[in-house]
Amino acid sequence: MRRRHWAKLTTATALAIILGSVPLRAETPVQTDATLGIPLPEQPELKLLDAERPASPQATAAHSGDASEAEIVTGTVSAGGRLRDPAKLDATAPVEAEQEPVTLDIPAIEMPAADPALVPASKSVEPAPAPQTGPLQSVEPLVPPPEMPKVVVTVPPGLEFATAVAERLPDAVALQRLAERERNEIIAAYQANENKPFWIDGKGWNEAGKRIVAQLGRAAEDGLRPGDYPLPAFEASDKAKLAEADIRLSALAVLYARDARGGRIDPRRLSKLITPTLYLPSATEVLSELAGATDAGAVLAAYNPPHAGYQRLKAKLAEMREHLDDTPLVRIPAGPPLKLGMRDERVPLVRARLGLGPSEEPVFDRSTSLALADFQKKAGLPANGVLSERTLAALGKPATVRGEEDMVAQMERWRWLPPDLGTDHIMVNVPEMRVRVIRSGKVVHEARTIIGKPESATPIFSHKMDHVIVNPSWYVPPSILKKEFLPGLAADPDYAARRGYVVTRTKGGGISVRQPPGERNALGWIKFMFPNEHAVYLHDTPNRRLFAGERRALSHGCVRVENPFALADQVLGPEWTHERLKRLIGSGERRINLPQPLAIHLVYNTIVVGADGQITRFDDVYGFHRMVRQALEQRG
Repeated sequence: MRRRHWAKLTTATALAIILGSVPLRAETPVQTDATLGIPLPEQPELKLLDAERPASPQATAAHSGDASEAEIVTGTVSAGGRLRDPAKLDATAPVEAEQEPVTLDIPAIEMPAADPALVPASKSVEPAPAPQTGPLQSVEPLVPPPEMPKVVVTVPPGLEFATAVAERLPDAVALQRLAERERNEIIAAYQANENKPFWIDGKGWNEAGKRIVAQLGRAAEDGLRPGDYPLPAFEASDKAKLAEADIRLSALAVLYARDARGGRIDPRRLSKLITPTLYLPSATEVLSELAGATDAGAVLAAYNPPHAGYQRLKAKLAEMREHLDDTPLVRIPAGPPLKLGMRDERVPLVRARLGLGPSEEPVFDRSTSLALADFQKKAGLPANGVLSERTLAALGKPATVRGEEDMVAQMERWRWLPPDLGTDHIMVNVPEMRVRVIRSGKVVHEARTIIGKPESATPIFSHKMDHVIVNPSWYVPPSILKKEFLPGLAADPDYAARRGYVVTRTKGGGISVRQPPGERNALGWIKFMFPNEHAVYLHDTPNRRLFAGERRALSHGCVRVENPFALADQVLGPEWTHERLKRLIGSGERRINLPQPLAIHLVYNTIVVGADGQITRFDDVYGFHRMVRQALEQRG
C-alpha cells in the first residue's frame, strides 16, 4: 500500500478512536459568537443510546464474548460500501482502485453575513475564545452600546402652578360684586385650561398680564373707579401667591368688562321706565377673548362704548381734570330753603359762591335766583331757583368735582346702549326733545319732538321700527282710561261720544275706548311702530302749534314728531314718496312695512359734547340724571 493511502487510513482511524474515547460532559460550556462577542444560546445536551455508545478497551476485553454489546469498528469505506478493517490489510499490497476511500461531498453550511453596523470599523473581528470549562463568566461585548441622548423632561408652561391654582380658585374669585354665575365660569375656564395660569410666568406677569394690569390702572379715564379693581400683591418666589394673583386678575378683568358695559348699576332699579337691554359679557367670553388676544389690554378697553358721543365725553373729562377749579369755595351754612324775595344772612355767601357781586340787602332777589337756576341745570338738579338742601350740598363741592360727577353719570348712560347702534338708525334724545335719522354716521334728518310729561315720562330703551300706519286709530291707554275717561263716563254717559270716541264692551266685562282716524285723532295722520313693553311710539299730532314752545314735555308718554311725513320719507324709502303718502290720508287705516327694520334708540342725554368740543346741557326733566349720579356715589 502506498504511503499516502496508509496515512489517510491512519488519520481516519485515529479520529474515530478520539471521538469514541472523549467522554461527554454533563454541562456544555458557554459558547461565544466570534463576530458579536456575545454568548450563544445553550445547546441541548447530547445523549447517546447504549447501542451507539463506543466501548472502552477495558469494556471490550471484559465483554468480548457478549454479542449484544456493540463494538467500535474502524477502517475505510470501500466503493461498495463495506467497511474494511485496517488490521487485516497488507501494508505492502497495492491498493485497488475500487478500494480507494470515498470522500463524502457534504456542502458547507452558509452563515448569514454579519451586519457591518455592528462591527466597529476600527477593530478587527477577533476569533471566538475557546470554550471554558469553569464557572460562567460575563463576557464584555466587542461592540459598545450606542450613546443614548440625555432625556430632558419638559414641563408644559404653567403646569407647575396647577396644584396651587386648583387650591386657591374658590377663594380667589370671590369678589364682592362678582355674581356666583361669573365665579363658576372663571373656575370652569381654569379647569378647562388644566388649572394652568393665564397671566403669569415663573417671574411674575407675562406680557398679556402686564397689559391687563395697565388697563385696569387707567380705569378712571373711562369714568370707572380704579379702587374697584385692586391689583393683588405677590412675591415672584412664592408660587402660591403667584397662582392666587393670576386668578384674582382674571376676576378683576371680568368685573371691569362687565362694568364697562353698564354693569355697575341696574337701571331698572332706578325707574321702571328705564329699560335698556344691557349687553353684559359672560366671564367665559371675556377670558377667552383676552387669552387669545395679541393685545389683551386693548381688548379689555374695547368693552367701553365705542360711540363717538361717548368718546367726546371721555376727552372732555380728561380736559376738565387738567384744569383746577379757580372758583373760591364758599361754605354756606345749612338752613331753611331760600326762595325769591326772602331775606336771609346766607344770601351774600350764596351770591359769592355763584360768582355774583355783593348786594346792598341780604335779599334773595331775581338775579340770585336766575344764577342759582343755571347752576342747578348744570348740576342736574331741578332748575327752580330755590336753595334747597340738595342744591346746598351741590354748592359745597368744587366745580371740578361736580363737573366730573356729571360727566361720569352721562358716560354711564352711554353704556346702556348696544355696542352697535346700527349703520342706519333713529336717535331720540328725550331731554333735548329732538329726533334724528343717522345713516352711515351722518345725520340726514332731524326734527323737534314733544315728549311725555314728568308724571307720564317717555321711557328709555332701544328697539326696532318695522312698520308705519297711515290713518291710525287711537286706543286709549289703560292709564288715561282710568284717570280721565272712567270718571267722565261715570258723570256723563255721552262723555266719550261727544268727543268722537267709540266705546266697546270687551269679553271680560271691561270697556275699550277707541278714537277713529281723522284730523282730530290724537295720533294725527301717521304713526311709526316699534312694538315694545311700554306701548309707546312716534306719531303725528293735530296740535302742531305746540312744537313752537321750548318746554315740550306734554304728552302721555309717546313721542310726537314735527313734520312726520318727512320722517316717513327717510324710513320708508323712495317707493313711498311724500306725495304718495298724503294721497292715502282719509282713505282708511293702512299698514306699510319698512324695507328692513330700523334700529331706534330713545336715550337720555343731558350733557352732549359736540364735534367742536363744546358742551351743551339739557334739563333733567325726569330726574334720571340725578338718579344715576346718586346711584354711582352711593355704590362708591
